[in-house]
Order: sequence, then C-alpha cells, then structure tokens
Amino acid sequence: MFKHLSVAAMLVAGLAATSASAQQFEKKNFTYNKFAAGAFSEAATVTGPSKLIFLAGIGSEDPDNGSVRHKDDFLEQCRFAWSKIKQALAANGATVSDIVKATTYVTDIRYRDEMRKCRQETFTQGIPLPPHTFLNVVALARPGMMIEIDVVAAVAAK
Repeated sequence: MFKHLSVAAMLVAGLAATSASAQQFEKKNFTYNKFAAGAFSEAATVTGPSKLIFLAGIGSEDPDNGSVRHKDDFLEQCRFAWSKIKQALAANGATVSDIVKATTYVTDIRYRDEMRKCRQETFTQGIPLPPHTFLNVVALARPGMMIEIDVVAAVAAK
C-alpha cells in the first residue's frame, strides 16, 4: 500500500513541477482611473519564472567622479538619470519596457511637467508606463541634484 502511495506522490509531484515550469513569464500593467491614463499604470503584475532587478536611486551624478551634471537644468538631469537607468538595466538584460515600478524624487514639485516630458521621451513606441510614485523631498544625495529615480524591473528567468 505505501509503495503505491509513494509512486502516486511522485507522479503528482512530477505533474506539479511540470505545470509550474510550463508557466510562461508575463508582465501586465493596469490603469483603473481615468486621471492616471497616459500618466502611469496603477498596478503591474508579474507571473511566471522571473528575475527581478532593483536599481538604487539614480540621479545626474557623473559616473566617474560623482559630481552633479547639468546643475540648474532639471530636464537635462532627468534625461541623464534615465540614460544611466537604461545602461544599468541593459547590463542586467532588461530595458525600460521591463520596469514594473518607478519612484521619482524631486526637490521642487514645480518640475512635475518637465518630469512628465522626460518620462514621455523615455517611454516611447507604446511602452506601457509603469506604476509610478512622484515625491517632493527637501534634498537629495548630493548638493545640486534636482531629481533621483529608482526602479524595479522584471525579466523572464533564464
């Protein structure tokens, strides 16, 4: 009797493992409220085997010496930060289309429209805008920094 139960348990375990490995990676974005449409997704889901990529806050620091580039030019700081984010994602096998969450920190809320323009330049060609939190803070990591962005991305596991 126990012999038959062991064989049955192995068969069930094998079927469960097969169905789990057959599950495909999928990322979906959702917007539930009209005000968010075109500005950000309100939720993103990731199903299936995946690799998550967590980037630290990235701003306009020079990669070689840490000095702040584009002082007093919010839009250029934003563009430079996104170029660094794209490089960091690429180094980990991802692109901006794989971002499932973004948080933007700014030192002045009045930069909101410029931040939106920068995001529109980044998320082009139908790339869904990820869920996004936009925060006004007193200061960032280095004097002169006007924006810092951190993201989480998900790609299919290999």
